[in-house]
Amino acid sequence: MASRQNRGFTLVELLVAITVMAIVAVLGWRGLDTIVRARVALTQDLEQTRGIQLAFAQMQSDCAHIVQPSNIAGHATLLTGPQRVTMVRTVFAENQPSRVQVVVYRLRDGKLSRYESPATRDLTELDSMWQAAIDETNAAPGILLQSDVGQMSIDSLFRNSSGSGVSNTPPAATPQGNVAMPVGLQVVLQLNGHETGMTKIFLLGAV
Repeated sequence: MASRQNRGFTLVELLVAITVMAIVAVLGWRGLDTIVRARVALTQDLEQTRGIQLAFAQMQSDCAHIVQPSNIAGHATLLTGPQRVTMVRTVFAENQPSRVQVVVYRLRDGKLSRYESPATRDLTELDSMWQAAIDETNAAPGILLQSDVGQMSIDSLFRNSSGSGVSNTPPAATPQGNVAMPVGLQVVLQLNGHETGMTKIFLLGAV
């Protein structure tokens, strides 16, 4: 019986095998690259969402402690404008009388920051700090809360005429020219690259 010789791979077969393995390696690398990129994007989105939630939590605390104008001789305690909101809030410290301070949230160059003035019990000093905050003459830059923010919109919410709900239309001014204090604020923060923003409603003076 003739002996059977072992047949090896031909050059063509080796080239085909190498080509197939190269294609599999490229596909595997692309798949891994896609997974890594998706994970990085997801992590970034989660960090941005967490930053917005922390900013909302601080806003909620400030809005809950806002001062009613009647408690400080009719001094204005809330002013909203494009990309910013200014308010006067009460500050409580252990073993100390309550004081007030000016708080400003401002969006500039994609950065949402919060500034707070020193706390005081002097209404004259409060007037000066309020005016400085409005004129943006205070030197302190504030604390950065969130970057890469494309837009911040703020709507004041008032009780409707029936008292059964709220609307963003303020009621008519009183004969003395006073305008009713809003009962809440609706804040929308939209990050760059996102089609929709995150919305939060805050009650004013809940504490």
